[in-house]
Amino acid sequence: MTTLTIREKLEQREIKNLSEYATLSINSKGRKKEEPQSDLRTDFQRDRDRILHSKAFRRLKHKTQVFLSPFDDHFRTRLTHTLEVSQIARTIARALDLNEDLVEAISLGHDLGHTPFGHCGEGVLNELVKGGFHHNIQSVRVVEVLENLNLCKETIDGIRTHSWGYKPTTSEGKVVQLADKIAYINHDIEDSIRAGVISESDLPQDCIEYFSSNQSKRLNKMITEIVNNSIGKPDISMSEEAWGYTTKLRTWMFENVYNDDSIAKLEEIKAKRVIKELFYYYTDMLKESCEPEKIERVVTDYISGMTDRYAVERFKENFIPTGIKCSAREDYLFKLAMDETK
Repeated sequence: MTTLTIREKLEQREIKNLSEYATLSINSKGRKKEEPQSDLRTDFQRDRDRILHSKAFRRLKHKTQVFLSPFDDHFRTRLTHTLEVSQIARTIARALDLNEDLVEAISLGHDLGHTPFGHCGEGVLNELVKGGFHHNIQSVRVVEVLENLNLCKETIDGIRTHSWGYKPTTSEGKVVQLADKIAYINHDIEDSIRAGVISESDLPQDCIEYFSSNQSKRLNKMITEIVNNSIGKPDISMSEEAWGYTTKLRTWMFENVYNDDSIAKLEEIKAKRVIKELFYYYTDMLKESCEPEKIERVVTDYISGMTDRYAVERFKENFIPTGIKCSAREDYLFKLAMDETK
């Protein structure tokens, strides 16, 4: 009689309990580099844990979500956004009997390649880099190359396709793509109201009447719409009416918050200059030591991985003059005080 490992028991539980549209860990297409399986965790659980313990994940706590360097600790960062996406996606996955571990892995990894200073930073790199810069593609580069996490193909596909305009190949990837939109629409509304950029009464009235002006109720209705419209179906989506209001709300946020020239414009101009100057500086610096065709790639990887404050510090170090520091071993005042006690 063969004794099953914990991983094998978990895999059997997935087979028994998950939907026919779920991605079973036992059926994963595998990793680029084969490795022994764990006795304790499924492949997707290992992916989640590898992402959670990565350096790129820890740096998300000091990367902008929407508002640059807020003094109020209650504004979202890229890390708290990621955690909210994970919570929403897991709720949907659990309700639809999909693979919650795969959903969590994709959610935690989807923004690892995001730049400092949020979409403002991404826009600058997109202008500077030949062929453009897209954070979802950079996120894949982070897990595949820069940190070499050797993740499953399903996890990588979900990370790559979480951005709008891409088509995830798994139901779990589709869940994360929607959860990402739902998360940022709702928490960015709350942060924008907190910042005084908009007020609740500014929001499109028909959207408010449909979803509610209360964030918790609005978020719950969006999630419920996805669940009710997707049970027993191969696709993951809202009802046509709900999606219409969600899209309208998202478009309104782009017009009045994300792309509004009046909102913290001066700070965004400063942030763009920081990234541009660092890009030119490091590109020029590497001309003597790096192969020409690799320079842009190296600089892009370095800058996109920076946190907001690290980018500012590198800017200060390279462009802001500092006074001469005395190399004397003893501080003058300390020495004077010692002399006076003799």
